[in-house]
Amino acid sequence: MSGLAGRTIGEIQSLVASGKASAVEVCRAHLERARALEPRLKAFRALLEAEALGEAARVDRERAAGRPPGALAGVPIAVKDVLCVRGAPATCGSRILEHHVPIEDATCVARLRRAGAVILGKTNMDEFAMGSSTENSAFEKTANPWALDRVPGGSSGGSAAAVAARAVPAALGTDTGGSIRQPAAFCGIPGMKPTYGRVSRYGLVAFASSLDQAGPFGLTVEDVARVLQVIAGHDPLDSTSAPEGVPDYLAALRGGASGLRLGVPAEYFAAGMDKEIDASVRSALRIAERLGARLEEISLPHTGYAIPAYYIIATAEASSNLARYDGVRYGHRARGAQQLVPLYTRTRTEGFGAEVKRRIMLGTYVLSSGYYDAYYLKGQKVRTLIRRDFERAFEKVDVILTPTSPTPAFRFGEKADDPLAMYLSDIYTVTLNLAGLPGISIPCGLTRDRLPIGLQIVGRRFDEETVLRLAAALEAELKFHQHSPPLAGQP
Repeated sequence: MSGLAGRTIGEIQSLVASGKASAVEVCRAHLERARALEPRLKAFRALLEAEALGEAARVDRERAAGRPPGALAGVPIAVKDVLCVRGAPATCGSRILEHHVPIEDATCVARLRRAGAVILGKTNMDEFAMGSSTENSAFEKTANPWALDRVPGGSSGGSAAAVAARAVPAALGTDTGGSIRQPAAFCGIPGMKPTYGRVSRYGLVAFASSLDQAGPFGLTVEDVARVLQVIAGHDPLDSTSAPEGVPDYLAALRGGASGLRLGVPAEYFAAGMDKEIDASVRSALRIAERLGARLEEISLPHTGYAIPAYYIIATAEASSNLARYDGVRYGHRARGAQQLVPLYTRTRTEGFGAEVKRRIMLGTYVLSSGYYDAYYLKGQKVRTLIRRDFERAFEKVDVILTPTSPTPAFRFGEKADDPLAMYLSDIYTVTLNLAGLPGISIPCGLTRDRLPIGLQIVGRRFDEETVLRLAAALEAELKFHQHSPPLAGQP
C-alpha cells in the first residue's frame, strides 16, 4: 500500500497543509490503490480520474497562493451512485439510469467541493438503494474486503468497501433502513446516519422520501465527524431540511463517556441474534460502564412491528417515486414501442431489476383502493408508536446501544432467494429511519472467522454530538484500528 493511501482525514490534511505531500500526490496514490483493488473489490461504478486530479491540482494552487485551506482540502472522498455529481454518471445501480449524467451536484457533494475535498469516484450500490447486500446492483457485486466471498452489506456496500479497503479515507452513503450502518458493521468501519433533515437530500435520487438520509463513512469516528461537519446544515433547496444550527462535532469527540446514561433495550437482544455478536456487544457495554457511563435496561415495545411497518411505508413511497421512470423524460427508453402503455411496460420491464419490481408492486398494492387504510395508514400509525417508544426512552437515557446487525457478513447468494431473510438483516436499523433519529455503527469486535461486528449507538433527534462523543470514547478503548481486512494490506 502507498504511504499516502490508508491515512485518516486528519493525517492527509496535515500532510497537504505542511507541504509534505501535495494534494495531487495524495489523489494519485488513492487512484492507484482503487484501480489495483477494483478487479477483486468492484466497489466503484466509475473512477473520476481526470476530474479528481484537476480538483487536487486546484487545491495545490490555492495553497501555493497562500489561501486558507478548506476543512477537507486534498482529501479523496467517494460518493454513492445515488447522489448526483455533475458530469458523472448517476446510475443508482440500475439499467434504467445507465446513461444518466446529472448537470449539477447534490448539495452534500457541493459542500464537499467547497471544503476542498476531491471526489474520487462513484460507488456501487443495490439498485435504487433497495437491498442489504449490494447483490441487487445491475452491474456488479461488490466484495467484502474482509472475505471476498461475502457481501459488504447494502445498499451502500460500495462506499463501505472502498473505505474499509483503504481506497479512500471517507465516503458518502445513504441510509433508508440501515444502508449506511449495516455495511459499516459488515466492513468494520464507522458509518453514521444523521437525523432526518440534518443533511440536505437535494440531489439524492429518491427511494423513500420520508426515510432517505445521506451520511458519511470513515476510517475513524473522527473522520465521520469531519465529513458530517461539512455536509450538515440547512439547505433552502430541500423542503425537508431542518433549520438547525450545526454544532462543533470535533469538539464533541473529546467529551468522553463519563456520566452518560446508556439505554439497553431488551427487544434488541432477542432470539435469532448470532451468539458472537451478542457477546461482543455486551463486552462493549461493560467497557462503557468502566469508562463511567451508567447502563439502564429499557423497553422499546413496538420494535417487533418495525420491519412490516417499514416495508409498507418504504415500498409505498418507492412506488410513487419510481413512477417517473417511464421512458418519456429521461433514462432508458424501450425501442420499437408505438403506443404509450407498451412503452411504459417495456421500458420498466427492461430497466428495473427483480427487487425493484417487487417493491414497486408491493407499494402499489398497499396504496391501492381498499387497502390504503388496512396497510399504509396502519403502517404510519405503527411508525408513530415506534417514535413515541424512543421519546419515552430518551426521557431516562442519553443514548441507546444495540447491535447493528443480527449476523456478520453473509456469503454471496446465501439470502438472495429469500427476500424475507434479507429484509430481516435490517431488523435493528429500520427503527431509526422510522423515527428520524441519528445513529452510528462502530466496529466492536471480530467473530472467530475474523468478520467484523458492529455496535449501534442511537441518539435523540439532532443530538449527533452525544452519539459521536460516546462513539469516540468507545473507539479509543476497543482499538479496532489494530485490525484490518486482508485486502487492506494488499497492493
